[in-house]
Amino acid sequence: MDPERERSGGHPKKGRKRRRAPNMLVGAAEAMRARRDLEERQPEAKKARLSTILFAENCEVTHDQLCELLKYAVLGKSSVPKPSWCQLFHQNHLNNVVVFVLQGMSQLHFYRFYLEFGFLRKAFRHKFRLPPPSSNFLADIIGLQKKQTTGDLSKMVGGSLPSASSKVSVNLQNDPVIQKYGSKKVGLTRCLLTKEEMKTFHFPLQGFPDCENFVPTKCNGSVTDSSPLFGLDCEMCLTSKGRELTRISLVAEGGCCVMDELVKPDNKILDYLTSFSGITKKILNPVTTKLKDVQRHLKALLPPDAVLVGHSLDLDLKALKMIHPYVIDTSLLYVREQGRRFKLKFLAKAVLGKDIQCPDRLGHDATEDARTTLELARYFLKYGPRKIAELNLEALASHQELLATGQELRNTAEIVYQPNTSVLECLDLMGQKLLFLTREAETSELCSARNCQTIKCLSNKEVLEQARVEIPLFPFSIVQFSFEPFSPNLTEEMNKRMRIKWTEMSTVYAGPFSKNCNLRALKRLFKSFGPVRSMTLVLETHQPHLCIQYEVLEAAQLAIESLDGILVEGACIKVQRPVTELTLDSNTLVNELEQDSENRGTIYLSGVSETFKEHLLQQSNLFLGLEAVILPKDLKSGKQKRYCFLKFKTFGSAQRALDILKGKDWKLKGRHALTPRHLHAWLRGLPPESRRPPGVRVIPPPSEQQALQALKMDHPKIAAWRWGRKIGKLYHSLGPGTLCLILLPGTKSTHGSFSGLGLMGIKDEEESTMPNMCS
Repeated sequence: MDPERERSGGHPKKGRKRRRAPNMLVGAAEAMRARRDLEERQPEAKKARLSTILFAENCEVTHDQLCELLKYAVLGKSSVPKPSWCQLFHQNHLNNVVVFVLQGMSQLHFYRFYLEFGFLRKAFRHKFRLPPPSSNFLADIIGLQKKQTTGDLSKMVGGSLPSASSKVSVNLQNDPVIQKYGSKKVGLTRCLLTKEEMKTFHFPLQGFPDCENFVPTKCNGSVTDSSPLFGLDCEMCLTSKGRELTRISLVAEGGCCVMDELVKPDNKILDYLTSFSGITKKILNPVTTKLKDVQRHLKALLPPDAVLVGHSLDLDLKALKMIHPYVIDTSLLYVREQGRRFKLKFLAKAVLGKDIQCPDRLGHDATEDARTTLELARYFLKYGPRKIAELNLEALASHQELLATGQELRNTAEIVYQPNTSVLECLDLMGQKLLFLTREAETSELCSARNCQTIKCLSNKEVLEQARVEIPLFPFSIVQFSFEPFSPNLTEEMNKRMRIKWTEMSTVYAGPFSKNCNLRALKRLFKSFGPVRSMTLVLETHQPHLCIQYEVLEAAQLAIESLDGILVEGACIKVQRPVTELTLDSNTLVNELEQDSENRGTIYLSGVSETFKEHLLQQSNLFLGLEAVILPKDLKSGKQKRYCFLKFKTFGSAQRALDILKGKDWKLKGRHALTPRHLHAWLRGLPPESRRPPGVRVIPPPSEQQALQALKMDHPKIAAWRWGRKIGKLYHSLGPGTLCLILLPGTKSTHGSFSGLGLMGIKDEEESTMPNMCS
C-alpha cells in the first residue's frame, strides 16, 4: 500500500447475485505463495482468551457482573476495571462480541434437555449460573439505568469524543454525502466516478499526458446496477524512477482473492517502504513476475463490465500503468467537507466496526484492504446516503484527529470510568454501534437507544437469517430468540422431577450381602468414594442390600465402576442405580457429562485430607497444567470436605495427574469430573420435599405427554435440539477472536423464579476443543 493513504479489511457479506469473473483460479498458487511469504514474517499473534476458572464461590454471576465483562471487552483495561469474577486476557485482540439470548429458557431447561443441547454443552468451556431475571434483563446486562443517561459524554472522556452515531444537531441536508447523492438509496451506477471526476482527481485516462504507455483493461461493456465489483489494492516501493508496483491484490465480490502477486520493479529499488507495504528485499529477491505479466493477467481476469473498487484508486491504477473506465473510489464515495478524504482505517472502524492495519503487523495487508473497500461500497449501496450522513463521520474524525493523531481510538481516549457507564456508552466512546436483532413482539429499552441499530423480525427464523448477514458488520451484537415457556404448573413439576432425577442418579443399590456381614466395614468402604447423604439397609429382599445416596454424582459413578461385579466379604455384589423412568438414560447422560467441555480437564478426588492442598503445591512439578484446586466446605461447620476437584489446562494433563494420585504414593480414589461447578450450587439447595424414595414412579402431566407425542416443533424439547444446532452453525461462521455468550435468562411465574444460565467462550480460543458439528 502506498503511504499516501490508509486501507483496511472485513468479511464478505451476502448481497446481490453477480456474474462471476472468468478464470478465477488463475494464479491461485502464486497468490497463496505470496500470502504465505508475508504471513511467515509476521510475529506469532496473541489470542484473546478467558480464564478457565470462575472466581465466584457459588458460580452465580449477577447481571451487574456480566455488564462488567461486556464493558471491559469493549474498552479494555486502560479504561475500565477488570471483571471481578473472571479473567479476560489480551482483550485488545478481541475482534467482536456476540450475545445470544434465548428468551423463555432457564438453567432448568438446559439440564432438562441436556442431551438435546449437544453443541452448546460441548463448545463452551465456561458456564455460570444467572440469578432469576428482572423486569428488563437486557437493560440490566447492558447497564442501562431506568432513566437513560443522555448527558454530555465529555464527563467520561477527556476532550469530549462524540459518537459516530450520535444525533446530529445540524440539518442532514448540509451533509456533503446528501448534497452529492440525495437522501434516497442509490444504485451502483450512481456511485461510479464520471469522466470529469476522474479527470479532476487525476485518474489515468486514454489520450491524456503521461498515460501514453498505459495499458487499457479492455473493459468496455455496458455497466448496470448488477455489474460485478472487484476490490483492488496495490503496494509500491520507491525506485530510481519513482513509485513502482511490488504487490497487487484483487478480490471478487464474494470475498475470494482471485489475484495476489508479488512484482519485481524494472528499476533499482531505493526504499522498499516496508512499514507500509510489508515488502522486504528478502521477499522480493526470488520474484520473477514483472509489471507486463500482471497487466496481461488482469486483462484476462476482468469481465467487460467489471467495476473496480479501491481507496485512492488513482494511485493503484498509476502503479499498474493501466486505464479502467468504471471505478468506485471509497475515499470519494464517503464525501468529506472541503475536499478532504477519510482514511480507510478510520472508515473501517467507524462504519464497519473493524480494526485493520494493526500496529503489531509488519506493513498493511493488501488483500484485507481490498476486501474492506468492497465492504464499504456494499454498505453504502445497502443503507444509502442518509444512513451515512447519520453516522456523523465528520464530527468523529475531527475529534479523533485532535485526540488521537496517528493512534487508534482505544489508546487515546482517556476514560474517567464511572460505575453507571453502560455498554452502549462505552461503544459510543469507541465510535461504534450495537446491533440488536429481535422479534417484533419483543420490547426493550435497547430499541430506542441512540447508538443501537435495531432490526425487528417476524420470527426466530428471520432473526437467524438476519444475524448471518448483519453480525459481520458490527463490533457488538445482541441476537435475541424468543421461545414459548412452559406453563407455571408444568415448570414447577419439571423442576421437581429434574432434582429428583439427579438424586436418583447419585443413588446406588449394592448387594446382596450375607446376613452376618460387617455393616461398619461396608459403610466405610462406600464412604471412601465420596460424601454420603444417607445409607440405609434394605431388608425387603432375601439377602440384605444397601441403598447409598451420595452428595455428588461422581461418587456414585465411582462406586459403580469400582465395586460392581467384585467379591465383597465372600459375595459377588452388584452395584447399580435404581431403575426408574427418570434414570433410563443415565448411562448416556453420564457419558455426555464427561464429554462436556467444562468437565474435560477436571478430575474428582475422594479421600483428601486437610493438608492435601499443601502437599499438592509442594509437588507441583508432578502436576503440570494445574489451574485450580476446588475444595468444597461444609456449609454449616465451614470445615473442608474430604473430596475435591482439580482443574487442568488440558485433558491430557488431567489424565496424567489422575494416574499419579490414584497410585501407591497418594492412595486416593478418583475419576474425571461429571458435574459442572455451577450445578453443584444449584443441587445444594435441593429442598427435602422435592426428594422421593428411590424407585417411586413419577407420571408426567398429560399436557407434556401430549406435547411430546405430537412432537410439536415449538415444544421446548424440540426447540432445544433444533435451535442448539442452528446457533452452532451460526457460531461456526463467526470470525476468530469473537467473544460469544449464550444467555438463558431464567423464568418467572406465580410459582416462583428459576435461575438462568450463561455459557461463554472465544472463537478459536487457545486450548479449546470444538466439536466438528453439533450433535
